[in-house]
Amino acid sequence: MRELRGPRRIAAESVFALRRAWYRVRFPGLTVGKDVRFVGRIRVRGGTKVVLGDRVRVRKLVRINGGGVVHVGPDTLLNGCWIMASTSVEIGARSLVSDAGILDTDYHNLDPERRHDPPTDRTRAPVVLGENVWLGSASMVLKGSTIGRDSVVAAGAVVRGEVPPRVVVSGNPATVVKKFADGPVTHRAEPHANEPQPSEPHRTDAPDTKDGTHG
Repeated sequence: MRELRGPRRIAAESVFALRRAWYRVRFPGLTVGKDVRFVGRIRVRGGTKVVLGDRVRVRKLVRINGGGVVHVGPDTLLNGCWIMASTSVEIGARSLVSDAGILDTDYHNLDPERRHDPPTDRTRAPVVLGENVWLGSASMVLKGSTIGRDSVVAAGAVVRGEVPPRVVVSGNPATVVKKFADGPVTHRAEPHANEPQPSEPHRTDAPDTKDGTHG
């Protein structure tokens, strides 16, 4: 999509600025970095503290709750995801989070005799996504998980535990199906060169691959 120029670009940037101001007022626990773009909507509930780094893009409806802390690194795309943070969820810079679920809690105790009791500390653990991680459509990342930088969680995969850097994982439970060769450290491209106008419909279309990674 072509880059916006002149008056149309000025108008689009004005709309994004208004949306940033609105969300800061609407959700006091939300910290919005420089040039964050709300193309879609965000909903923050339960007293959750959320920090969106510079140039984060929000598309579709992003839902965040749980009462914990969520930190999203710069240049990350949140595309219709759901984040449940009762402790903390950290998403590294330049990540792609499709309509996936990230949960740092089991909600209930595992033991049958205690399943209806109030949850304890054992039911929750922080989640950490490294830089440039891609979560595919309908994937889930469960409590206590860590995903290494540059890794991909394929569509529909369920992660619980540690995913090493620079791999693709797929399935339930997620297992490594591909390893990327070591390469140079990636650098952020010039931000938002081809961002659409805020009034247009939006989706993230990613090509299917033989590893099932689409999102």
